[in-house]
Amino acid sequence: MKDQNTAAVRLKRFMNRENTVGHVFAFPFIFGFVCFSLIPVCISFYYAFTNYSLGSKQATFIGVTNFLRLLQDEVFLKSLAITLKYVVISVPLKLAFALLVAYLLTRSSRMVTFYRSLYYLPSLVGGSVAVALVWKQLFARKGLFNSVLAGMGLSTINWFGDQKLALYPLILMSVWQFGSSMIIFAAGLKEIPTTYYEAARIDGARGYQMFFRITLPCLSPIILYNLIMQTISAFMTFTQAMIITGGGPNNSTMLYALYVYNQAFKYNDMGYACAMSWFMLVVMGLITFIIFKTSKFWVFSESN
Repeated sequence: MKDQNTAAVRLKRFMNRENTVGHVFAFPFIFGFVCFSLIPVCISFYYAFTNYSLGSKQATFIGVTNFLRLLQDEVFLKSLAITLKYVVISVPLKLAFALLVAYLLTRSSRMVTFYRSLYYLPSLVGGSVAVALVWKQLFARKGLFNSVLAGMGLSTINWFGDQKLALYPLILMSVWQFGSSMIIFAAGLKEIPTTYYEAARIDGARGYQMFFRITLPCLSPIILYNLIMQTISAFMTFTQAMIITGGGPNNSTMLYALYVYNQAFKYNDMGYACAMSWFMLVVMGLITFIIFKTSKFWVFSESN
């Protein structure tokens, strides 16, 4: 009996020691999350109901006035529409291109690892200021794309001067950053049992039939994950619009995150910017909820 009690005490001490070590290693993350995420989120929620400017000593509570201003702000409504257009076009194109490249890279080859690393590089550096500046030069009036058009005898295009075209270089840059989605798709493709394809070949199925009848249904959970992550990322796009176009011409590339930045740091209206941020959080949550609810109609799982 005494031996059992001794063993229980030792086990309890050991568990307490393990918990202490775990708390020590988790402390940097917990500290960073509380100080740099949780507290700023709570403060921004309070500022959304105030008339607050950076540098002012106190914030004046004004209720839902900032949220009512959103419905009267033409630039806000335009930035919301432009951002929705950006998301609707860029995300499907990005996922489709990532899936295509991942599908091609699943074929056995000695250079597959090199190609995957090469295609993943744009995702590592794609959001940087330097790449945005390079992209701006590519679509400039005397940039590479217009030089190619001129060399083919075609008229050049003023990409960033035309309100109808200015958004598309930004969309193309987003599609170019397909590396992270491609890696996830490639991992998902490897998990599909080869017996499915062997059985389909015996039944006389062709390549495109196997892709739409086997590959896409089995890959649908991965597609759902990439769709949600890339949708959220697209709503938060900022660097490209800030560096390349600055929101112009005539606010035709004024993405939502850029407009929030302008309100907060350019016009010094922090309360209104916080209200815009929380409004976008609700929009993104609603869209994510809709995607999850509709996924039961197109996401395949073995339990179905």
